Amino acid sequence: MRKFPVLLVAVLALSACDGAKKQLGLERQAPDEFAVVKRAPLEMPPDYTLRPPAPGAQRPQEMTTDKEAQAVVFGADAQQSATAAPRDGEAALLMSAGATNADDSIRRVVDQETAAMDPREKPVAEKLLGIAVGDRGKPAATVVDAEAEAQRLQKNIEEGKPVTEGETPTIEE
Repeated sequence: MRKFPVLLVAVLALSACDGAKKQLGLERQAPDEFAVVKRAPLEMPPDYTLRPPAPGAQRPQEMTTDKEAQAVVFGADAQQSATAAPRDGEAALLMSAGATNADDSIRRVVDQETAAMDPREKPVAEKLLGIAVGDRGKPAATVVDAEAEAQRLQKNIEEGKPVTEGETPTIEE
């Protein structure tokens, strides 16, 4: 009789544990709704009229990357060459935008204008904000004439003047 209460307490304690309930069969097993898979019935394809490949035609899996990209971006019309004449709507849009009157030598014109620009022309930031951009704010380097500077210093020492008095002689390039 003494073992009965101890056994009862042990069973109740173990039944409180989730794993023990499962092991003792006290937990109800519900089916997992995500584990249930409905298999679709087998169906016949709706169209058997497959076109046979044309003799000598390029296989679709062997398309070049350029043609693949054109096919993806532009669709099935990518087989047309890029130099083909534009359609009526495209031509009207290009004409209204003035694209048909474009100068063919524009690269040469831009290169000439760039070469003619003053290389010391101020950048926009320097014009508007007064900020020196790059090495534009630095004065040009000067080269000191060593012999003339030595004579100037010697003359200042003889006259009792400070060495900083007078202008430092430079070599002009």
